[in-house]
Amino acid sequence: MNGGSLGLRTGSYGLLQNINGAIAGGGISKSLSNVRKSSTKMLSVIREKERPLPNAWYRYIGCRKFSMLLLIAFALLVFALGSFVVNKDSTSPNVLQRIGTLGIVPYVNGGHHEASQILGEKDKKKDENRFQIPAFKGASVLPFRHPCVNFTFPPPPPPTHRRLGPRPCPVCYLPVDQAIASMPSSSSASPVLHNLTYVLNENPIKSEPHGGSDFGGYPSLKQRNDSFDIKESMAVHCGFIKGSKPGHGTGFDFDESDLAELQQFHDIIVASAIFGKYDVIQQPQNISEEAKKNIPFYMFVDEETEAFMKNRSILSSSKRVGLWRIVVIHNVPYSDARRNGKVPKLLLHRIFPNVRYSIWIDGKLQLVVDPYQVLERFLWRQNANFAISRHYRRFDVFVEAEANKAAGKYDNSSIDEQVDFYKKEGLTPYSEAKLPITSDVPEGCVLIKEHIPITNLFTCLWFNEVDRFTSRDQLSFAIVRDKIMTKVDWSINMFLDCERRNFVIQSYHRDLLEQMPPPVPAVVRRPPALPNTRGKTPGKRIPRRGRDRRSGSSCHRKAAASNRDRNFF
Repeated sequence: MNGGSLGLRTGSYGLLQNINGAIAGGGISKSLSNVRKSSTKMLSVIREKERPLPNAWYRYIGCRKFSMLLLIAFALLVFALGSFVVNKDSTSPNVLQRIGTLGIVPYVNGGHHEASQILGEKDKKKDENRFQIPAFKGASVLPFRHPCVNFTFPPPPPPTHRRLGPRPCPVCYLPVDQAIASMPSSSSASPVLHNLTYVLNENPIKSEPHGGSDFGGYPSLKQRNDSFDIKESMAVHCGFIKGSKPGHGTGFDFDESDLAELQQFHDIIVASAIFGKYDVIQQPQNISEEAKKNIPFYMFVDEETEAFMKNRSILSSSKRVGLWRIVVIHNVPYSDARRNGKVPKLLLHRIFPNVRYSIWIDGKLQLVVDPYQVLERFLWRQNANFAISRHYRRFDVFVEAEANKAAGKYDNSSIDEQVDFYKKEGLTPYSEAKLPITSDVPEGCVLIKEHIPITNLFTCLWFNEVDRFTSRDQLSFAIVRDKIMTKVDWSINMFLDCERRNFVIQSYHRDLLEQMPPPVPAVVRRPPALPNTRGKTPGKRIPRRGRDRRSGSSCHRKAAASNRDRNFF
């Protein structure tokens, strides 16, 4: 049916009764003539009514093409309105509410797992107002609408193209200049706790059977419990128990030149550590000139790692390796290299007393996003003062403990003792009752922190658990966080592990890298060479004589055999 037929049907609606009456009376030809007459009369009436209009206008109204154009215009209008409604829904503030973690988890990890049963709903609650951008606390520039408000995760790949295991997912970062402008000009408010000091004791004595160390001061269980009673002013154990200031006769000591530098003021620092020559230094990438100028990168190493680096000609007298400023540690407090690494990881606020923000990354990680962009995305945009990624698969401490035992991460009896202690204190398996808390198990290789009293207290008490029990900090994270959150209005931004993998790249430990076989060079298979026929007459053979003839025949046979071999392989 074409446009003209639509126009005829529209003009014949008033004639249906006349046609039906004519058929009922049996005079079809007469009725048709009456129809024509009535139609003529109606058209004349219409023309009388339309006389005030311009001649061009009513001439176009009766045109079939013009009617089609009107219909097409109307259809386009409806389509545009529909697209606007769909686009409005697709750019809703709650990105994760639409696709849910149930959709993200297969995309990130290659398949559904135990976490996906709970994370779908809890992410909806946590991120309900994720992109309703509030004013930054004390920021010099207050954006009206954040550029990342319309950011959405791409759909997960089809099941046949999924790669097993954790992998990165897209993250929306501000440009570096906008991220710098978003940095708050003043510190965040610390709830309840305003003044935090640290216990000093020249002669710590172990009075209870639980673990501990001279470096940590052996706090008693009563002192441990009192440290969770948040007050306006507090004094707690926080490592460096001996000496007048951290790094000077306290264990975990620095050179005098380094000690003076660590006391300087910085808005932001990036820190990492390698102990026991356990890792290979990874150079940061994609770092802006502003960050290279204003943000120092500190790498803590022990004497063993220092000697290894010097033997490999990696470290010179400048104490610099690429962007990293190397700080050598003397008199390490523990025999376990991994436990020594927990000192700078959790106690950066004690080593750098005059720093506002810090980003900690484990020694095996490579930072590939500018620090300003990382801080804007995970702290300033969220109005948070502590951020850490959650484990990509496990979110329950008891499940994490069993996984550590199965992988031989630590002595099994020590893990059982720690978990049983927490169970008696009231730690329960993770469930939806903990919402909006999204996980009890972090992926603790990256810490993003604002140095204020409440976050400093959190990392102090977290370190005390690592000092008292096992060095597996994933096991003690939840108990410390939950005890503080029951006392004050404070929370931690636990973001997706795939987002963490977007700004850091994980490498293997050095011992594994040395055990790996060298890569096999790729074998380039070349096609057989075409015979050279230049200068020869097609179809005509040039005769040879004597020795030349026999030599040529031999070469021809070898070349033919070689070509057959190539074709076979």
